[in-house]
Amino acid sequence: MTTKSVSYDMVVVGGGTGGCFAAATAARAGLDVVLLERKCEDEGGYIACGDGIKGKSTFPDVVDRDRLREESFTNEGITRGIFENPQSGDSLEIPFDETGAVVDRFRYGQVLLEETDRAGVELHYDTVVNDVIQPNGQVEGVTAIRDGDHLEYRADVVVDAAGALSVLQDKTDLSGSTFDTNVNYSQFCSAYREVLEVPEPVDWDDALVFKPTEELGYLWYFPRSPTEINAGLGFQMSQQPLELVDVLKDDIANRAEFAGATVKNKLGAALPTRRPYDSAVHPGYVAVGDAAAHVNPCTGGGIPGAAKAGHWAAEIAVEAIEDGDVSEAALWEYNRRVQTNFGKRFAAMDLYNIFGTAREQEDLVSMVTALPGQQLVDAIGKKGTTNMSLGLKLKTLVKTFGHWDTLYDLYKVQNAAGSLKDVYDSYPDGPDQFAAWQKERDSVMDRVYDITGADPKY
Repeated sequence: MTTKSVSYDMVVVGGGTGGCFAAATAARAGLDVVLLERKCEDEGGYIACGDGIKGKSTFPDVVDRDRLREESFTNEGITRGIFENPQSGDSLEIPFDETGAVVDRFRYGQVLLEETDRAGVELHYDTVVNDVIQPNGQVEGVTAIRDGDHLEYRADVVVDAAGALSVLQDKTDLSGSTFDTNVNYSQFCSAYREVLEVPEPVDWDDALVFKPTEELGYLWYFPRSPTEINAGLGFQMSQQPLELVDVLKDDIANRAEFAGATVKNKLGAALPTRRPYDSAVHPGYVAVGDAAAHVNPCTGGGIPGAAKAGHWAAEIAVEAIEDGDVSEAALWEYNRRVQTNFGKRFAAMDLYNIFGTAREQEDLVSMVTALPGQQLVDAIGKKGTTNMSLGLKLKTLVKTFGHWDTLYDLYKVQNAAGSLKDVYDSYPDGPDQFAAWQKERDSVMDRVYDITGADPKY
């Protein structure tokens, strides 16, 4: 068997959001970059996604953002969220303080790959990466099969954008760095979605609709247009498995607006529903997007975080390559940028997931329907924490009569979320102080486990 070796400044594995923004950023900075995508060119960009983007998302300026928006953002009029109570049948409507959008994820992915190509990146489709090249601790490339040929892709830096439970992390010896290996299946969500075409326009085409299910799961209905709906279901893998397709189909069958609907396509995936990796760098190696858990652990939203992470990873990698030093310390600034930006919010939101694993569905639904709308959005959305006036607290107490113990625990978790964000704001400038930072963070987590009675997640 003959193996051909090729060399680049950077190899990016995976053509999703994080991979494309990393590759485009590095190429526009002058690096010789190749992006490896296992799908064929016609299927590139086809990824299971809820398609929803809540609030304004400013993407890094390394692709044609106007084109990306014009060709893939199909509904930019999302102004509210609707939480449906599966027990009473009632709904809670929450206005958003920022307008959101729903995208055609396939077209979004295609445009992003086309823009990555236009930035000067070499795209290799039909390329299955199967191992890393790591002779002496530092990652120096990957091995892959492309069109039946065995190839070695050598590079100064490998960007892992290979998605949740990345095979690269199974193949890489990460013992020589602080790269986060405290990862297991229970920190992930199994998801399935269908795109439906309905005969008549829905009357909630300006809303993102959520409905809790059993075993810490939820249904979603996100309108790409008044007649095209992304309908899906996810559940935490730490809970008892749900029959994803059956649960979703049963709910769809009971909704009058979906009578006569046709399924345009369907797809499943695994998503991280955990805090971002404590460290996502190793000598010669950086992980971005789902491969580093850069996903809102409450909603599954990962597009904005992946775009930022890919861009930052490439910026730091470019500097490291130019300096001739791709050590863990040289790449560390990428960690700091992530953790002090969206990382601290996602870590705070993860506390609500932990809270949920120790509560019954009735208690959780009671909390959702009783909390004032904007406070709920803040808690699981853009802030990760929330505040309430005395008046709102009193109203919430009335609505949650019979669940006050749960409400008080939620209040204490909320306070812990604020403390946790403060810890993330002090994320260290280098790996030398990393262990001390983890110890401080873990002391907050111990408080949360004591409050909730939940089993430790990490």
